[in-house]
Amino acid sequence: MKKITRRAAAKSISKSKPKPTAAPRVAKSRKAKKTSPKSTAAAKKPKPWTEAEVREAFERFRKANPEPKGELEHLNPYTLLVAVVLSAQATDAGVNRATRALFQVADTPQKMLALGEEKLREYIKTIGLYRTKAKNVIALSEKLIREFGGEVPRTREEIESLPGAGRKTANVVLNMAFGEHTMAVDTHVFRVGNRTGLAPGKTPLEVELGLERVIPDEFMLHAHHWLILHGRYTCLARQPRCAVCLINDLCRWPEKTI
Repeated sequence: MKKITRRAAAKSISKSKPKPTAAPRVAKSRKAKKTSPKSTAAAKKPKPWTEAEVREAFERFRKANPEPKGELEHLNPYTLLVAVVLSAQATDAGVNRATRALFQVADTPQKMLALGEEKLREYIKTIGLYRTKAKNVIALSEKLIREFGGEVPRTREEIESLPGAGRKTANVVLNMAFGEHTMAVDTHVFRVGNRTGLAPGKTPLEVELGLERVIPDEFMLHAHHWLILHGRYTCLARQPRCAVCLINDLCRWPEKTI
């Protein structure tokens, strides 16, 4: 009787033991979940602009504003350079309010050094990060005198070597002061390039290079001004004014308000 009882108990235990879960099915379902968003994103990728569409857009910009101007006030290449350095994380209007008085007393590197960092801070204290910017303006003025004869250099690499000056600063100065066909990408140009699908990119440099590839050379002198003004006054970040947009029929943005 004891042997019969043990065998019965063993059978009972083996029957109650749970079966292992099938791992392959779980792995497949997880893999499917990972790949589905990629295919959805690919389906939503906007169609690139054609050459004819790009030309049409800039023809319209040119017709509406044949000679666009930058909104930073300046007197010469040096004051333009200083104004652009001061404009980082600040509005053009705010910079202009501070520099109108500043440039009356310091419109050359030599005069800026004579003014000194402490007095310079008093002129620009209404601008964000003014202490760091004052230090950079004094340092770049010293370098201009020491290495460039007091003149603003005319290459991107040399301008970028100045304290407080980056690629965008160099592109603005080269374009506005020396008429070079450069594309300065600020927050407005970055937004317009991505939102419209004209030159999508994850970084300002990607957008810059993309715009340079697609925009015909005849428009490049004023192209960055047209795009900046378009982003500043029409293609706004939160409430874009699609109803009055010159290129709303060409724009690839799926959330257009018209």
